[in-house]
This record gives sequence, C-alpha cells and structure tokens, in this order.
Amino acid sequence: MSGSLASSRQRAPLAGRRILVVEDEYFLADDIGAALRTLGAEIAGPVGDIEDATAMLHGDAALDGAVLDVNIRTEMIFPIARELRVRDVPFVFTTGYDKVSIAPEFHDVPLWEKPIDIVAMTQTLAGLVGDRRA
Repeated sequence: MSGSLASSRQRAPLAGRRILVVEDEYFLADDIGAALRTLGAEIAGPVGDIEDATAMLHGDAALDGAVLDVNIRTEMIFPIARELRVRDVPFVFTTGYDKVSIAPEFHDVPLWEKPIDIVAMTQTLAGLVGDRRA
C-alpha cells in the first residue's frame, strides 16, 4: 500500500463506506452521524424506526457497516441485526439498557451503553469495517 493511501485511510478510515445509523434519539443520531462523517463515511439515515431501517436494507445502495440502537420505539433491533449478519455487514449496538437485553446470538457484537463515547464507538466500527477492506 502506498504511503499516501495509508495516510488517507488513517485520517478517514471510513472513506467510501456507507454506514447505516438506526437511532430514535434525534440529537444522538445527529452526533453519531457527524462523528462518522468525520471519519469519511457516507451516512445512510439516520433512521428512527424499524420500518425505515428495513427500507434502507432493501434499498439499492450497499451498506458497509451499521450503528444500531437496541430498542427503537419499543421494538428490538434484532431482525435488522440478523439481516446485517447474513450479509456479513459489521455493526455495533448502542443501548440505554443492560447487556442482559442483548439476544445471546449477538453477545459477540460490540455494545456501547448510553451515554456512549461516540469517538471510541465510531473508531471501533471503523476497525470492524476496515478489517473487511480488500
């Protein structure tokens, strides 16, 4: 890898990557989107309900990663997480609940409890997405 390409990826590790943000708290969704854009990502959403998240999954543009709030307007995000997993799209969870609320099949997914450290969370996601870069 050339020096300038490596340097560019360090500054914007999510450049050219489309990240889905599913969060029903408007200001947190906005902050997450802004932090991801700082890393070079294109944001899909943010969306605040399961229907819109499903529409994003079935849209024309591919997704490279996702930030998923575990509980969206009283609905659990697990159907979206399952579909992302089938597609091999990395994601992280955010939640105001305890880790106990996470379905056992997702105990390997990074979990950020609210109030989240947005910078650390986005860097974790960037690492997961970057691990899949060809």
